[in-house]
Amino acid sequence: MSEEQIFDVTIIGGGPTGLFGAFYAGMRQMSTKVIDGLEELGGQLTALYPEKFIYDMPGFPQVKAKDLVRAQVEQGLQYGAEVALGEKITGIEMREDHVWRLISEKGREHLTRTAVITAGAGSFAPKKLPSTDAERWEGRGVYYFVKDPQQFAGQRVLIVGGGDSALDWALHLERLAEKVTLIHRRDKFRAHEESVEQLKHSTVETNLFWEIGDIRGDGRVQEVQIFENRSQERRDLQVDAIILALGFSADVGPIKNWGLELDGNTIKVNSRMETNLPGIYAAGDVVTYEGKLKLIATGVSEAAIAVNHAKTYIDPSSRAFPGHSSEIVK
Repeated sequence: MSEEQIFDVTIIGGGPTGLFGAFYAGMRQMSTKVIDGLEELGGQLTALYPEKFIYDMPGFPQVKAKDLVRAQVEQGLQYGAEVALGEKITGIEMREDHVWRLISEKGREHLTRTAVITAGAGSFAPKKLPSTDAERWEGRGVYYFVKDPQQFAGQRVLIVGGGDSALDWALHLERLAEKVTLIHRRDKFRAHEESVEQLKHSTVETNLFWEIGDIRGDGRVQEVQIFENRSQERRDLQVDAIILALGFSADVGPIKNWGLELDGNTIKVNSRMETNLPGIYAAGDVVTYEGKLKLIATGVSEAAIAVNHAKTYIDPSSRAFPGHSSEIVK
């Protein structure tokens, strides 16, 4: 099946970076399509962390991920960008007329003059504990992320991990749960300094150098054994839920086969967000360059850079810098 319309730019990835790219493309009067393999826009913010607070977006002292996505969808689609969800792009190739064919796993074909890859970390799967039987308790008290914090209200919750997600959820659930216990196998956290400081002054019971052992229960999680990894001391905890906040393994998947210059799971770009393929740009967590920081704030900036240079690729007489938005009449 072929989509006859040729778009000026197609955004591959419907997370925050891609949505801002769609907004900027619309402001540059480019016909735009957004494609995402998920069934809803928002990327990881929607799929994994809708209730999580984000603190480092300009203009928002704090904003829930789902609320940020809602605002970005309104902003990003205001110029009429077409959206194709549940469409995982598996291959790209350039036709003789220099139009790119983006081919989905469903066999559909999307035609575009330029593309901006904003695929984030690609597909993601939660990291698991190979030495425990946690997998058999999944959905029965073992979780890898929190979509609805209210489900833990009044419960005894054990959180395992030492990164941002582990500390964020420990602090967030502190006011909802009956009790929150955090264990981490080291004495160094990988979280923001401010979160670590807040944890020190919270009611969360924090145990360093402790790991998870046997999980027990009658149909659902009721008890877990934890152990101190230096002395091998063991202790039983009565719990209702265990959150394994151990991070995610990312894989850019088919992107590896598109002929792009890669560095591991990231795409190499220059200062104009150009890849090594003509008319193909990239932005957000999926890209790498010297000094790269993986933040939503930098991702949306990169999206604007990519789209503006895509505009000049299509129309060399146009300027990369369109002027400030306050000067543009809608």
